Amino acid sequence: MYGLVNRAIEQLVVSARGEAAWERVCHRAGVDSDGFVAMCPYHDDITYKLVGAVSEELGLTAHQVLEAFGEYWVLYTADEGYGELMSAGGSDLRSFLGNLNAMHGRVETIFTKMRLPRFRVEDLDEDEYLLHYESERAGLAPMVAGLVKGLAKRFGQQVEVEHVAARTDAGAHDTFRVRHEVMAIAP
Repeated sequence: MYGLVNRAIEQLVVSARGEAAWERVCHRAGVDSDGFVAMCPYHDDITYKLVGAVSEELGLTAHQVLEAFGEYWVLYTADEGYGELMSAGGSDLRSFLGNLNAMHGRVETIFTKMRLPRFRVEDLDEDEYLLHYESERAGLAPMVAGLVKGLAKRFGQQVEVEHVAARTDAGAHDTFRVRHEVMAIAP
């Protein structure tokens, strides 16, 4: 993964618990706490070690850490200068998710070593759809649930996200049911 991901993990920890907590996370993970270069690729194992160390530091499961990180990632990348790119993806969550592969394709032309996941949206009805997530990286489904929740907040929408099918070693993908909560109109 690129350093931008690891830097976002750092910022999540620092914002929640401070610099000393980040130092402890790095020590537990066996990585240098001097920081990561945003546009430099790093071995995925470093990111997985960081997630494990954050889990220990914050007393959360890895699942909880990944989901929180997914929500945080949306805000972090917008603040890091990718807000315009994200805005070009759509004006609501459904259209953004439908355009995500095209956005990822543009990013991959710039960062040729980046291996981004692929998504496919399958509409069920007006307020409900399935999000199919394919990645060569295992174990990141909770992050996707967090990303969807973070994106919904970015678009001022409320959603329920349910992980309905997990990836298997045979190469299947993860599937999430996304339901938009319809806001009641006050009388």
